[in-house]
Amino acid sequence: MFYEPGKTPHNLPHDPFKACVVPRPIGWISTVDKQGRPNLAPYSFFNAVNGNPPMVMFSSGGSIDSLANARETGEFIAAVAPRAMLREINLCSAPLPPHEDEFDHAGLTKEPAQTVRAHRIKGVPIHIECKVFQIVDLPGGNPERPNGMVIGTVTGLHIDDAIIRDGKVDVTLFEPLARLGYHEYASVTETFTVRREDFW
Repeated sequence: MFYEPGKTPHNLPHDPFKACVVPRPIGWISTVDKQGRPNLAPYSFFNAVNGNPPMVMFSSGGSIDSLANARETGEFIAAVAPRAMLREINLCSAPLPPHEDEFDHAGLTKEPAQTVRAHRIKGVPIHIECKVFQIVDLPGGNPERPNGMVIGTVTGLHIDDAIIRDGKVDVTLFEPLARLGYHEYASVTETFTVRREDFW
């Protein structure tokens, strides 16, 4: 099949785009507004975008609080979502009223960060503290709920010692979640090693 998004129909019962870009890691984005009120929301449009300096991004498609807070304060934390906390992650995606605390709604405990004002999440093994480098406005259908990509420079990285094995981060020890298409998820339970020279 072939279709042109926004121009020709795909003739499927559900939009296939998100099912074609998989798996997508889930960034659990923690921010505060200028008054210090917290917000916590999961984003599957999340990834690393640079290694030196380390940088990550998340893209907000109409979920206005994280984007607005990042604009206001210039900071955010990206937590790497573990499978064991899928329920809490899902609760944080609820359409709560503005400035209602998702930490409280999901029964989560806040922990302090080192370089930003946003809060870490107790029980999450990886937190990436960031200062906003750039916000790219993206097209969208609703000007009251704008889309935007937030790019952050990493200013601090918390890694739980319990997930370090033989000097390396072992993701199978916490099974990071990934978003697939539709309502499908996956988690990393096994890995394999390939070196470039293996195929030379």
